[in-house]
Amino acid sequence: MKFRTKIALGISGIVIAMAIIFAVTLGEMASRAVLSEGRKRGRTVAENLAMRAAEPLIADDLLRLKNLVDELKKVSPDIVYAFIMDESGNVLAHTFQNGFPVELTEANPISDDNFSLVIVDTSAGYIYDFAAPVRLAGSNLGTVRLGLSREQLLEPVSRLNVAVLAISSVSLLIALIAGLAFAHRVTRRINLLKKHAESVVMGNLDVQSAPLPTRHCWECMNCNLTTCPAYGDPLRRCWYMAGHLDDNVPDSCVESCRDCVIYRQNAGDEIQNLAEAFDVMSVTLNTHIKELREAEANLRRQQELLRTIMTVTPDFIALFDNNLRYMSANKAFTDFVHMPEEEIIGKTDEDLFAPENARRRAIEARAALETDQVRKAEISDTSNGGERWFHVVWTPVRDSEGRTVGLLRTSRDMTEVREYQEQLLHSQKMESLGKLAGGVAHEINTPLGVILGYAQLLQDDVDHDSQIYKDLRTIEKQAKVCRQIVSDLLGFSRRAESTKREMCLNNSVMEVVTLVSHTFYLDHVEIITDMDDRMPIIFGDPEKLKQVWINLLNNARDAMHETGGAIIVKTRLYTPLQKVTIWVADTGPGIPPDAMPKIFDPFFSTKAVGEGTGLGLSVSFGIIEDHDGSIEATSPLPNSFFESLTPQTQQKLPPPNDRGPGTVFVVDLPLDHEESIDTPVSSSICKQEQQELDTEPADTPAA
Repeated sequence: MKFRTKIALGISGIVIAMAIIFAVTLGEMASRAVLSEGRKRGRTVAENLAMRAAEPLIADDLLRLKNLVDELKKVSPDIVYAFIMDESGNVLAHTFQNGFPVELTEANPISDDNFSLVIVDTSAGYIYDFAAPVRLAGSNLGTVRLGLSREQLLEPVSRLNVAVLAISSVSLLIALIAGLAFAHRVTRRINLLKKHAESVVMGNLDVQSAPLPTRHCWECMNCNLTTCPAYGDPLRRCWYMAGHLDDNVPDSCVESCRDCVIYRQNAGDEIQNLAEAFDVMSVTLNTHIKELREAEANLRRQQELLRTIMTVTPDFIALFDNNLRYMSANKAFTDFVHMPEEEIIGKTDEDLFAPENARRRAIEARAALETDQVRKAEISDTSNGGERWFHVVWTPVRDSEGRTVGLLRTSRDMTEVREYQEQLLHSQKMESLGKLAGGVAHEINTPLGVILGYAQLLQDDVDHDSQIYKDLRTIEKQAKVCRQIVSDLLGFSRRAESTKREMCLNNSVMEVVTLVSHTFYLDHVEIITDMDDRMPIIFGDPEKLKQVWINLLNNARDAMHETGGAIIVKTRLYTPLQKVTIWVADTGPGIPPDAMPKIFDPFFSTKAVGEGTGLGLSVSFGIIEDHDGSIEATSPLPNSFFESLTPQTQQKLPPPNDRGPGTVFVVDLPLDHEESIDTPVSSSICKQEQQELDTEPADTPAA
């Protein structure tokens, strides 16, 4: 219901209530007065009639009695009936036209010859029945009965009530019109405030609800205090700004403004005060909102910066509550545990990590919470298949009061650092071992040559069937084995010079394959080649690279010397990456997982004692590293390797049931320059090497 309607209804209700109260009170008072006056008049008329009827009653003049009652009824219209009875109760005269109601005689009996008044309920309404005795000289001659209509007596009261109702209706109409006019005036100003409030809700704080002051404070007071918030701003009232300029101004300064000439000239009623307060509120809100927006924009920039840092940082960052339940986590951590942040929140480390790992993390986290100090530890994790090491820091999080409310954990992946440390340590060991091996090999190479030479000379001086000859042959054989070991040691120590030149990789590989294929065939090992037709050119030492191919092929053959199998040799040129890759794979039993990290270590071998020195792969690793390349091994063979072979090569492979897990060595060598790609220059180099290869003797001994 609108406020205007409420005001109109309120005024109308007040007028109606007052009219009802006034009408009821006035009607009640008028009714009592009229009825009292009617009862007095009725008694007077009845007693007067009794006095006049005394003489006719003595004379028994019935006609005169009849005339008395008829005249009385004609004179007063409010008299319903009148009749006279003798002392015996016989009706002598009456005014009834349709016969006298006999029951009326007993309606108001007189006792002790006194006056009597009763109210009789008839079909015509309530009637005041007056009974007056007729006496003469103290003797009771009879009774006079007179009936006055109560409704007739109250008729003036009814007319008065109608007049009161009419006056009240006119008053109500006047009050309603005045109330609507007043309500319109009030609600118009309130609606203006409402409209401005809606504008504020919509975000428009530059509104003005109150009228502008007729004179501004700085004009009246000739004020030059430009630092005052109200100076020069007509929307700000100085009496609302009092105390804002100086914090030491007492609180009573606003009350003192009520005696100020500025306040008296511009102050209005309560609605204007409300409008002025509303304007001040809008200005204040506008100022605060601008400050909040600036703070929000600054906070948003900081949050965006923090979010970007949290997203791109490789460290694993997580926030915990005091119960060690996750409250937040960055992208690196969610990717590590393969779970979105929404699912991580509320969980504990026991839900995400292995029991032992989670227990270690929980111990360190609780220690950080209990001691309220930063904790650091290095923890290994094997949840993603491989072992990874993390440098973990637990930092207590405090609120504004200094209470610990949570824990921030940052984890940095130190796996590569540890690997680099291990590689550095390994390189230092290899360097020391290489120096030692080179020195030992150099020192024993000369006496070993003397032993081998004299053993060969002595064989010519003894009988070939003698035991001495057999012993000399054994000495020669073992001396050659030692010479090979010395040669490997010298190669491992990199004491031999490298002669690098442009060479055709395919020809280098195929030369070795052709050299050993027959020998391998006798051991039931078949070599299958899948060469890149673009004949890539590299810059390297042909002889040393041949040594690498021989070592890889021999290791593959030795892995299948009991069961036989196939060796797959594949080359591919990757022009965008400026490299060429060689795969040497076998279908043997593969390499145990625990031996994989050590296969390139010197003197490490999976072969039986006496079947290898353990230097072949180490020497090959050194040669490839000297060519700025890389070599690595994978076991078992991935299915993608077989899928990458050409269909012709796949047809030559043994059936899957005849193949073991297998091992593949992958060698990457860089291309030295643009001519390394298939060009006329590279083609001529490969063709020249191919011709030289074709002219070599067919019985070249296998390595």
